[in-house]
Amino acid sequence: MHLDTTAGRTKSSCGPHTRHSLQSRVSKVAGKVLHYLGLVILGIVFGFPFYWLVSTSLKVDTQLFVVPPILIPHPVVWKNYPAVFGYLPFHRYIFNTIVITTATIAGVLFSCPLGAYAFSRLRWPGRDVAFLGILATMMLPGQVTLIPQYMLFKILGWIDSWQPLWIPAWFGSAFYIFLLRQFFLTIPNDLEDAAKIDGAGYLTTYLRIMLPLVKPALATVVIFSFIGSWNNFLGPLIYINTTDKFPISLALQLFETLHNAQYGLLMAASTIATLPIVILFFFTQRYFIQGIVLTGIKG
Repeated sequence: MHLDTTAGRTKSSCGPHTRHSLQSRVSKVAGKVLHYLGLVILGIVFGFPFYWLVSTSLKVDTQLFVVPPILIPHPVVWKNYPAVFGYLPFHRYIFNTIVITTATIAGVLFSCPLGAYAFSRLRWPGRDVAFLGILATMMLPGQVTLIPQYMLFKILGWIDSWQPLWIPAWFGSAFYIFLLRQFFLTIPNDLEDAAKIDGAGYLTTYLRIMLPLVKPALATVVIFSFIGSWNNFLGPLIYINTTDKFPISLALQLFETLHNAQYGLLMAASTIATLPIVILFFFTQRYFIQGIVLTGIKG
């Protein structure tokens, strides 16, 4: 009789605890399900415009304005993509854009880390005032300096050339310098002191110690520079007049002007122009997130 009473007490005492643990696990699973469900819904919402762009490029003309809209093209028309290269020398415009973007990224990677290192790790008279002056340039809209820049490039003879599109990147960008400076500030001074004890100068310390520690930030700068240069429309519109020198952004406008009613071809051309950015972000999103979240050195 005593054993039965003890067993009953043990069973009754374990019952509420077991139910509480089960409810806790169920709530955690439900929270994860809702979390991932929300992410899936947001992914569909943000990815649908690109899907609509691609699906429209694969439709026949009779399916473009059908109500209700056709989400999955049938039959799938692939001829729009080779037709794009037949109507315009699209490969030339892609090559022009690659050259301009590569030169821009190289200039940003050369100038901005150097400027950020000078403003964060070196001590020199007027450093803080100069940095505030650089930050102040971020408050000026691009339209304010548009006319002075055009006059300067005209004096230099750079109108109708690619120089105005990539040479300014070799003189630094206020936003990228600020971003990289914040990363340089998080690097412990002990690493720099150890390099000085070993006889390393400023340039050696910068190349061998500092730059490897800010790779996530450099990846973020590369992504931003690539997207900004690849999608740049206003700069080429102002400075380039010759059709053969057009980047892909102006080529899309030219294609729309010549083939305004051929929406399948226009969507195919837009897909070709957008695809490199999507691929770049898909393969570099991990470095992009690290560049935003991580600091200069991992703990």
